[in-house]
Amino acid sequence: MSVSMPQKRYYRQRAHSNPMADHTFQYPVCPEEMDWSKLYPEFCRPPDERHEDEPDRRKGKVEFADIGCGYGGLLVELAPLFPDTLILGLEIRVKVSDYVQDRIKSLRASEPGRYQNIACLRSNAMKYLPNFFTKGQGMVYTNTDVEEVHLWMVKHFTEHPLFTRIPDEELTDDIIVGRLGSCTEEGKKVQRNGGKNFLAVFRRVDDQS
Repeated sequence: MSVSMPQKRYYRQRAHSNPMADHTFQYPVCPEEMDWSKLYPEFCRPPDERHEDEPDRRKGKVEFADIGCGYGGLLVELAPLFPDTLILGLEIRVKVSDYVQDRIKSLRASEPGRYQNIACLRSNAMKYLPNFFTKGQGMVYTNTDVEEVHLWMVKHFTEHPLFTRIPDEELTDDIIVGRLGSCTEEGKKVQRNGGKNFLAVFRRVDDQS
């Protein structure tokens, strides 16, 4: 039986949502209280069934987060590249996050066993990121077609004592970098219009304090 994919025209919404406006979100008190089994049922156990000696993935430790994931293009692209890594998209717009969730459900149904490692939540990353992720996780990839925004992000990450920028020459073999500006809806639009994407990658350094 064939599975139909959701159609974007039924999920269209304004391109931006005010993160400072009043929204209603569900979020855990802390990352350890999050029940990831609802998003990744093939990977994770509910909190009351976890064991201390289980691998992080079974406990629901998400390693990749796509902040402002839009219509989920990057999630879908990364899923088969990192099949054993949990990847989460965070999107503040209601209809857009609904689309990504429905898209993932359809992909899982049409290709059993695949796309079990990606999920999407509607949330405000500016406020609730610490509720989902433990302190000190990961690298940060920034990508935008607005140069002023790029320069602003680079300035603040560079000035922050807990981040250091990764030189471009060290990113030539990074399989994520080449996909950031090409697999998302916004990235494709920039390419069609002859625009340019501005990329910078930062690594979190050890906190010695």
